[in-house]
Amino acid sequence: MNNIEKVGIIGSVVIGASWSALFLASGYEVVNYDPRPDNKEETLRYIEKAWAHLEALDSVKEGASPSRISFTGDPAKAVEGCGFIQESVPERLDIKHETYGRIEAAFAEDAIISTSSSGLLLGDMQAGLKDPSKLILGHPFNPPHLIPLVELLGNEHTAEGILDRAAQFYESCSKVTIRVNKEVPAHVANRLQAALWREAISLVAEGVASVEDVDKAVTAGPGLRWSVMGPHMLFSLGSGGGGIKTFCERFGPSFHTWWKSMGTPDLTPEVISLLQNGIEQEEAGRDFDTLSAERDAKLIASIKALREIQS
Repeated sequence: MNNIEKVGIIGSVVIGASWSALFLASGYEVVNYDPRPDNKEETLRYIEKAWAHLEALDSVKEGASPSRISFTGDPAKAVEGCGFIQESVPERLDIKHETYGRIEAAFAEDAIISTSSSGLLLGDMQAGLKDPSKLILGHPFNPPHLIPLVELLGNEHTAEGILDRAAQFYESCSKVTIRVNKEVPAHVANRLQAALWREAISLVAEGVASVEDVDKAVTAGPGLRWSVMGPHMLFSLGSGGGGIKTFCERFGPSFHTWWKSMGTPDLTPEVISLLQNGIEQEEAGRDFDTLSAERDAKLIASIKALREIQS
């Protein structure tokens, strides 16, 4: 049973601020820590913008309020009495370990500590704790207050039942959780992203298509399908009713040919310059804030449309 009332945020920049907004909108009290001197102002500014997104999605629960957040300059005070702690400090093992050393003594007995880490291994992070049983991976997709996915991972040091409790908590915040059953670098979704981007870069570097046209190929093609079903199910449907076995038998030789021809580019200064020039053309004068707002508006519209179909 989810008896969590207060959530601690350790590390607030973009991911932590987004988490703060989501947990507040889900009805929880939030205590926020980040060492930046302007953390409170920046986080509140982010929450104000995110709150409008969450209201547009009808994701603000009755009684929830953005005022139920407090700030502290002491990370140990940020976790006192918290049933759930979301850690999003920079992706450096020494910073993770130093942070854990400052907060571990203040953990509640039944607290769950979930790290947003996208690149570090759970076992390496757990080495910074005297008792590693409370620490799990709870990796989101940016921005967490809009993108539902959370990847959950435990290991042989993880306390029994903690992943189930974490899943229940995240799902109370309208998140969609998956279990990573075997630890690999970058987990699941980032590996899928990396595989697509590798070939996207290769197509640009080999002169097959421009940066903008590669992006269009994704958003106007498979990206639309991927927003409603994953690749395995979509290809199964592509069999005409025969299932994934029929699809593999029918199209397997073509995929083998395609896979063998795919590139393995390196992000050399020349390739980076090629991508940068292409992005500048695609931006067409739009600044960061304009593009971010466009992304968020499209995400909100997509999520709302999918909810209407699923309800």
